Order: sequence, then C-alpha cells, then structure tokens
Amino acid sequence: MSAFDEGVALSAWIAVAVVAASGALSASRKQLDPVGFILIACVTAFGGGTMRDLILGAPVFWLKAPGMVLLASGVALLVFFTAHLVERRFVALLWADAVGLGLFAVLQLPREEEPQIKVPMVDVLVAMPGATPAEVENRVTLPMEKLLWEIPGVEYLYSTSSPGQAMVIVRFLVGTDIEAALVRLNQKLQTNADRIPIGVSAPLVK
Repeated sequence: MSAFDEGVALSAWIAVAVVAASGALSASRKQLDPVGFILIACVTAFGGGTMRDLILGAPVFWLKAPGMVLLASGVALLVFFTAHLVERRFVALLWADAVGLGLFAVLQLPREEEPQIKVPMVDVLVAMPGATPAEVENRVTLPMEKLLWEIPGVEYLYSTSSPGQAMVIVRFLVGTDIEAALVRLNQKLQTNADRIPIGVSAPLVK
C-alpha cells in the first residue's frame, strides 16, 4: 500500500471516530445508557455511508473493516464516561460534526495514485549546420511537418526553427501505443530519406 493510500485509510478511521463522537455527544444530551450511546454513535458513524453503498451497489465500507465498529463503540463509551466533563457539549457536537463531515467529503473526492491519461509524444531533431532560422524553416521544418502529418494517430505538431537546427515535437492521440507510433514514424522518415536536402542531417528521433 502506498503512503497516499495509507493516509486515506487513516483518514477514514479518524472520520469514523469523530462522527461517532458526534453521535455519542447527542446521546449524552438525552442522558441515555451506555447501550444507547453505542447505538447512536454507530448509527451516526455508519448509517449514511451504509445507505450510500447499498444504493450504489458497492460493498458496505465498514464490512471491509469491522474494527471500525469496535472503534465507534469505544469512542461512544469514552464519551459516556467523560461527557459530563465537557461544559459546552453543543459546541463540541458542532465541531465534531464539522470535522467528521469534512473528512468524509475529502474521502469521496475522485483520486488516482497514478494518472492513467498519458499523452504519447516524440521529438524529431534535424541539423542543418550554418543555416539561418528562415532557411531551416523553409527547407527542413515545413517539409518535415507535412510528412509527419501523414502518419496515422498524429494529433498535433509543435515545431521550432533555430540557427542550424529544427525540432518537431509529434503529439499522438491519447491512448496511442507509443511503441507502435515510433515504428510508424521511423518508417515514414526512412522511406522518405531521399527527400532530405543536401547539407541536412538524418532525423534523430527521441
């Protein structure tokens, strides 16, 4: 498990504890017995999430970690024995609700440990020693761009023409197999090698 996943898991346990404390504080205002504290704490901590998972057809979150029920019960008993020490229980209840809801909201945010969207890109470098940027543009960059546009899957080209060299960045469509794209690109360049002007190097693909 990655550090990110461990942090998310820890946040879930903290959220359960805080929301259970909120429910237990509500029970203390009704002067319930310990069983009532545990019941209210567990309903508060797990009720909403359980309904959400059932409606979505997803595994009920606390069934995968039954220790959460013990945690909520323990928090409920702790509040039962210490609630009388809290002078402003309503304020504590509001704070617990706010923190718990905030944690659960964060846990519901979409996340990706390793983003799956990768844009395949390839650099093509060509040297033309002694040429000006204008000469490079006209004799190398523009003809090469026209050629590269013929390759299937090319989505965009970025080019620069500088003294003595040209660089074209070929961006392929998202999802394109980069190895297959490289094969097509190299084949296109090799089959058109006879079109390279005198004084221009063979393209370097990176």
